[in-house]
Amino acid sequence: MSEISLISIVDDDKSVGEALQSLMKSVGFRTAVFASAEGFLNSGDLNETACLILDVRMPGMSGLELQAELAASNRRIPIIFVSAHTPEGARARALAAGAVAFLLKPFSEDALLGAVNSSLGIHRSGASDRHDLDHST
Repeated sequence: MSEISLISIVDDDKSVGEALQSLMKSVGFRTAVFASAEGFLNSGDLNETACLILDVRMPGMSGLELQAELAASNRRIPIIFVSAHTPEGARARALAAGAVAFLLKPFSEDALLGAVNSSLGIHRSGASDRHDLDHST
């Protein structure tokens, strides 16, 4: 099957969402962008999402709360957290709860693409190794 993976992006900063969408599309992924966790949960894209790029701090439901909600409903979507402002212990909690990566803004395109590829089981030449995925350089 050669279906193109859907990468869903949840970030309340419109410019960040657009930039991440552009990057994902540039390497051949389909994308859906949401300004809130609630918007993602109520979308028709929830069941189709192959990987979720998720901001930590947002109005309403936080990224960590969305991660917990997905786990409670037994949805196993690989999550890559991105954050400019990390609450105390958020990175450790996110990774302990199964996040693929936790990247601090600004992060490199290679770090994000490496995390996405890893979450999808894609091994491309030049992709970041696992130890590069959970921190920015």
